[in-house]
Amino acid sequence: MLRFDQHKLFRFAALQSPVGRALLVRCGRQPDDISTIVLAFADRALIKSEAVLSIGALLRGPLGVFSLLAALALLFPLRLRDAVYDTVAGNRYSVFGRTTYCRLSDAKHTERFLA
Repeated sequence: MLRFDQHKLFRFAALQSPVGRALLVRCGRQPDDISTIVLAFADRALIKSEAVLSIGALLRGPLGVFSLLAALALLFPLRLRDAVYDTVAGNRYSVFGRTTYCRLSDAKHTERFLA
């Protein structure tokens, strides 16, 4: 996300951090529910496939590819989208690989992470 968020639309918080737990509560979720991605807005929160697709739509991406993919994926029922999300999330290291680098340690992104 950081790489494609050129307009700095998003800020990040670990869900188990005090800020993350407070956001979960504000969004009507349990403060210890760190089971999925959460996209928090002022008035609502999205989880799983809805969060990922909203992020994709907002990021735009190269040649608008993220917006296009998000629009196409929204044609499928939520249950199916969330099942795909759960499968990918459960296998994320084999799908996306594992890294030893943490973006939190990158000084150029410090202001994007909520402590």
